[in-house]
Amino acid sequence: MNQDLNSAETNHLDRFSAAGLLISLGIVFGDIGTSPLYVMKAIIGESVIQTDLILGGLSCVFWTLTIQTTVKYVLLTLQADNKGEGGILALYALVRREKNWLVIPAIVGTCALLADGLITPPISVTAAIEGIEIIRPDIPVVPIVITILTGLFFFQQFGTSVIGKAFGPIMLVWFGMLATFGIIWLLPNLSVLKAINPYYALELLVKYPQGFWLLGAVFLCTTGAEALYSDLGHCGKKNIRVSWAFVKTALLLNYFGQGAWLLSHTGKLLDGQNPFYQLMPEWFIIPGISIATLATIIASQALISGSYTLIKEAIGLNLWPKVRVIYPSILKGQLYIPSTNWILYAGCLLIVLFFQKSENMEGAYGLTITITMIMTTILLTFYLLKKNYSKIFVFGSLIVFLTVEFSFLIANSSKIVAGGWITLVIGSALSLVMVTWYRGANIRNRYTKLEPIEEYLPMLESLSKDEKVPKFATHLVYLTESDQEHKMERKVFYSIFEKRPKRADVYWFVHVTDVDDPYTKTYTVHELIPGKVFRIEFKLGFRIEPRINLLFRKVVQEMDFEEQVDIESRYPSLKKFNISGDFRFVIIDKILTYDYDLPASDQLILGLYNFFGRLSLSTEKIFELDTSITDVEKVPLILAGVREYDLEREDKI
Repeated sequence: MNQDLNSAETNHLDRFSAAGLLISLGIVFGDIGTSPLYVMKAIIGESVIQTDLILGGLSCVFWTLTIQTTVKYVLLTLQADNKGEGGILALYALVRREKNWLVIPAIVGTCALLADGLITPPISVTAAIEGIEIIRPDIPVVPIVITILTGLFFFQQFGTSVIGKAFGPIMLVWFGMLATFGIIWLLPNLSVLKAINPYYALELLVKYPQGFWLLGAVFLCTTGAEALYSDLGHCGKKNIRVSWAFVKTALLLNYFGQGAWLLSHTGKLLDGQNPFYQLMPEWFIIPGISIATLATIIASQALISGSYTLIKEAIGLNLWPKVRVIYPSILKGQLYIPSTNWILYAGCLLIVLFFQKSENMEGAYGLTITITMIMTTILLTFYLLKKNYSKIFVFGSLIVFLTVEFSFLIANSSKIVAGGWITLVIGSALSLVMVTWYRGANIRNRYTKLEPIEEYLPMLESLSKDEKVPKFATHLVYLTESDQEHKMERKVFYSIFEKRPKRADVYWFVHVTDVDDPYTKTYTVHELIPGKVFRIEFKLGFRIEPRINLLFRKVVQEMDFEEQVDIESRYPSLKKFNISGDFRFVIIDKILTYDYDLPASDQLILGLYNFFGRLSLSTEKIFELDTSITDVEKVPLILAGVREYDLEREDKI
């Protein structure tokens, strides 16, 4: 019996529509859309404004947005959608069957993305608020930024369904403002458009003093490309691609407008000025700052929501401890993870307090995101090969993208001393957790002994009929980790027969399999003894909440309706009133003991696994089981190589 628990759900956002385009503007392009606030300022830095620097920087920005963002992500990577879902972990889910080692780029890329994302809210909001210094140079920026970030993270727990509706219109105004002021400055100086010629980019990188290292600043224009792919599930590829044409146009107009302003100031220093705000007339500074602040809040919101999604997907792929996940609204895909929220909040505060100014954050921003892009390229290569793309095309693309991305990585390596070490440390710490959780689970599975269930079926039937044994429950349900239909952990049978015998009228063995399709909800029933022993196999996508208590109840009700099992109480006094029989769940929690010889590496991994396990929810909370009818039995993990102890009996005759 195989049934589908999915309701007929159609993602209307995947269809091209005006509403879809507007939503895409609000959700997808917040990060990359606010980059004009700091990119040209970072490229010029403390250097004297020169024509070759301006034209070379603009040329690098143009071709970075074209090759890296448009070609790699918008045209190519968006093809790799996992049932409508995107992002590096969704991509990994599509190719993880190809090579076991692909988990490494998935983990490294995810952790690098999370680590670098800690700087996105601080740098975006700080750069926006610093515009006030044009009017009030003495205004304290840091307290304002902290207040905005505090409010942003505090309101996450209530969901963003209401304010989310305003994201699209606000970002439409933002991009319209970018384009308008860009055109105003561009029209009188169209000569700046010659920067489209890649010659100026090559000249900057090769001839300009220390020009190659300016790629670290140029890269800031495309840091939101990875987030663009991650938000595929919210908007659909058609809406993202069409809206990107508008977004890219607005961005380039503003960048070239800033270039035109800079050309009118050659031979001078920026001296703290931000070219972005210099495009605005003085009377528009306050409205411009207000719009910029709203845009940066939206960019930050997209980063925060994306972090929740990454952690939720990592949990589903068994790459992260199973922490509490809350669904604050009915919007598909919207979720809230308290632990992630407050860790991000603490990290953002530390970033703001440590760097103080956006120009200081620019020195650390973008380092680890280049690592994420390289990891995405590796995974994308295997996906394209899996889809039978031409090998010449696949490896040609691989060479181009890796050349660009390693160039950015080398240039960004100069940011390590400037503060990039912070994101490297954070990314390394997150990677340690993911690697430990993944390896620890594999080691535990390796030492878990499975036995054929057929050998125990006669014993189960006999125990069920033995009325001299006190009945433990009418329906006894075990959650099993065995993914093999005809095998079960030895500990399950030990719990039933060798501890206190657990007699029941019906035995259920329930297993949950995480599958690659993000929204799969199916189940299969294996009847091992008619009406007596069943194995239920749930297949849930990595974006599905594993509410086994509800799902199992639905399955049992359907089986009762089909007369495959009788769920009424077996006690005559209750049966005559059609009272349902009692259910009892048993969870076996395998713990590590120190009575066994293990390789040093396994001991280290399992020790860390148990340490990080303290962050994880208990199994009964993960599956939302009723604790009043759930027993948790802690048993030692059976391992090979028990230590030998030499004992000598003193009273032996």
